[in-house]
Amino acid sequence: MVEQIKPQYSVAWITQINEIPQAEWDALAAPLETPFLEWEWLNNIETSGSAVPRAGWQPCHLTVWRDRQLVAAAPLYIKGHSYGEFVFDHQWVDLSYRLGVEYYPKLLGMTPFTPAVGYRFLINPGEDEDEMTEIMVAAIEHFCDSNHLSGCNFLFVDPDWKEVMERHGFSSWLHHSYIWSNREFNSFDDYLKMFNANQRRNIKRERKAVNKAGLEMKVFTGEEIHPDLYPFIYRFYSSTCDKFYWGSKYLTRKFFEQLYPHYSHRVVLVVAYPEGNDKRPVGMSFCLQKEQKLYGRYWGCFQEYDCLHFEACYYKPIEWAINNNIQMFDPGAGGSHKRRRGFPATPNYSLHRFSHRRMNQILRSYIDRINEMEQEEIEAINNDLPFSKPEINFEIDS
Repeated sequence: MVEQIKPQYSVAWITQINEIPQAEWDALAAPLETPFLEWEWLNNIETSGSAVPRAGWQPCHLTVWRDRQLVAAAPLYIKGHSYGEFVFDHQWVDLSYRLGVEYYPKLLGMTPFTPAVGYRFLINPGEDEDEMTEIMVAAIEHFCDSNHLSGCNFLFVDPDWKEVMERHGFSSWLHHSYIWSNREFNSFDDYLKMFNANQRRNIKRERKAVNKAGLEMKVFTGEEIHPDLYPFIYRFYSSTCDKFYWGSKYLTRKFFEQLYPHYSHRVVLVVAYPEGNDKRPVGMSFCLQKEQKLYGRYWGCFQEYDCLHFEACYYKPIEWAINNNIQMFDPGAGGSHKRRRGFPATPNYSLHRFSHRRMNQILRSYIDRINEMEQEEIEAINNDLPFSKPEINFEIDS
C-alpha cells in the first residue's frame, strides 16, 4: 500500500525487510551507534522464522521515499502479545481491560527480543529531521486508526530521539538497565580498583574458581570464529532458556546459523574449553560489537561450573573491552547481581501513545509519578554499589 503525502514524498508499509535492498537500508542504519537496526540483523530475525506472524510478530515496516530513493524507515511490528519485549506493560493491559478497550493488537517499534538502547527512526541526514518525523508520526497514527490498533510503542529508544518524539505527543516511561562504562581503565586491575576491598576479593575468588575448574577462556571475533562454533551458540542459548526461562526461546537455530558469514564481523564469542581440549566448548557467551560498544546477548553451559557465568558474561568481556578500547558494555537484560560487578543502574526509556483518548489521558496523568518512583529506585540501587568511597557518587551516563 502506497500513500502519497507530499508531492516529493510517499510512504509505503512493507511486510518483509528484504523488500528493501540492503545497501539502501544500511545507508540509513550503518551510521548509527547501535548494530541492531542494521539490515542483516533484522532480516535474519525474519528469514530465520523468529519474528514472524505465527510467533505473534507481524513485520510491518514504515518506509518513506523521495521519488525512488529511500530517505527514512522505521522497523515496526504488529503484536498480539507482549512477549519478547522486556518492557512489562501489564498495568496498561489492565487499564485497557478496566476501560473496556482492546489492548491488542498494538504497533511496536523495537528490534525484536533485544533489550538494548538505540531504537529510533532511520532518517537520511540530508533530510529535515523534524519534517520527516512529522510525516512518519502522521503515517503511524493513520495506520493505527485504519487497522484498529491500540496505539504505538517504542522500546529502548535512543535518548536524543526520545526528546524529539516527546514533541510529537509521545509519553516517555523510565526504566533502567545495568551498564558498564570504561572509565579510562588500562587493565582489569584498574577496573578492580573501583571496588571496596571485600568485593575486590570476591571478584578475584570468582575468577580463580574458573581456573581451578580446569577451564580455559578464549575470545574470538570476526574471522577468528570457526563456522562450527555458530551451531553451538544456539545449543547454549536453548539450554539456558530451557533451564531458566520457560517459554522464552524466541530465536531459532537457523537465526544463529545465518549469522555466518555476513554478520560475523559484529560477533564476539567468549568460549570456555576444558584444559587441553579446544574442540568442544562447555560454555559460551555471545556478544555483538559496533565501534566502541559491546552488547552481551546470550549465554549457556552444558554443565555447572562455579562462577563460570560471571567469568563468561562479565569479567572476560570487561577484560577484552578494556584491551580493545570499548567504552560501553551492556551485558543484557535483568539480573540485579550485575550491579555488584560494576554495572550501575542506568536510565533507559520507552515511548507510548494510545489511540484511545481516555487511556492516553490517564497515561499522561500518571507517567510523571511512575517515572519519579523509577528514578528513586535507580538512585537507591546506585547508592548501594560496592565501590570504594571516592567512586560511590560518580555520575551515571544516561
